[in-house]
Amino acid sequence: MTAKAQNSAPSRAQAARDALVDAALPNAAFDGWSEATLAQAARDAGLSEGEVQLYCPAGILDVIETWTRRCDDAARAEIEANPANRIRDKVSQGVLLRLAQYDGEEEAAARARARLLLPDGIDRGARLIWATSHMIWSAIGDTSTDGNFYSKRAILSGVYASTFAIWLEDDSEDRAKTAEFLGRRIDNIMQFEKAKGQVRKLTKTLPDLTAMMGDLRYGMRRAK
Repeated sequence: MTAKAQNSAPSRAQAARDALVDAALPNAAFDGWSEATLAQAARDAGLSEGEVQLYCPAGILDVIETWTRRCDDAARAEIEANPANRIRDKVSQGVLLRLAQYDGEEEAAARARARLLLPDGIDRGARLIWATSHMIWSAIGDTSTDGNFYSKRAILSGVYASTFAIWLEDDSEDRAKTAEFLGRRIDNIMQFEKAKGQVRKLTKTLPDLTAMMGDLRYGMRRAK
């Protein structure tokens, strides 16, 4: 299933990029995400070379990003429309619904992943995984603004990336292997978060070691 743009009135630039995605997907599955694929997509979409350079200055990488973010938007709508109850179920469902946006386009997705692993695509690939993780957390209602904001997204980025790799190779019925793998990863995260919470609770009762060391070095502070 190819995700469709969620914006009901896209800009001229967005419409052009979406047209390039739609035209590129059939060829990308066989020929990869190359500049030759982009040139053919431009011809099929009726776009000039100048328009392609204007709307996709980074070439095929911009087309891959357009497709990825389009899939993020479609997944977000599904996540918000079908909320789960427990936090682990919300995260699991979010990851699976996001991967489901590639149903029917598995080969194109695999080739996009391979293209983003090349030197000129690694940074963009990392940013896109982060954006997907941020989308999932936001869609399930995460409102954290402190360090947890970053740690949650960093951890989920690793979970999503590794699960995506399993998903691409999963030929089991209903992709059961992917669900099992994801379940184990999320269990590990929940155990870590539980242990972290217990450590935080215990350390609240401990004395301020920094202040104690300062007292030992400079002498006890006089009471005012």
